[in-house]
Parts: sequence; C-alpha cells; structure tokens
Amino acid sequence: MLQSIEGIYKDGKVELDELPLEVSESRVIVTFLETKTSLQHQQMMKFGMFSGNKQSTEEDFSIAEFHGDKEDYLDWSK
Repeated sequence: MLQSIEGIYKDGKVELDELPLEVSESRVIVTFLETKTSLQHQQMMKFGMFSGNKQSTEEDFSIAEFHGDKEDYLDWSK
C-alpha cells in the first residue's frame, strides 16, 4: 500500500505531519516541492515579451488573469 504524507525537511531530517498507518519500517521516496514564495512569483507573461510597437500594460495583465469559468460550475472564489 502506498501512502503520501506531508512533512518538512529541515536540518537534514524529514519531520512528518502525521504517522503512516500500519507501517513500522519501509523504503521511502522523498520529493522536494518548491517553496510557496517561489510559486507565487512565477508568471507566464512578462513585460516586454512580445515584439512590436505596442508593449504589455498592467491592463493587459488584468485582462489575461484567470477569474474562473462560469460554465464549469465550480466555486473559484476561494
């Protein structure tokens, strides 16, 4: 049985948020995720990325921002 448990890697040790069920000893694979701060700074569009006379503006970024899809009936307000 495979289990995924969130935790923190700090000072050479992995601290799990909870104990795995019915496991006393097992091999593991640890995947290091990007920190939340680096995920927030990624952008698909950047100022000046398109060639031509007209450059991107703040309004262009607002228009391109995803605000949910009314047809999928999901609550995107969270």
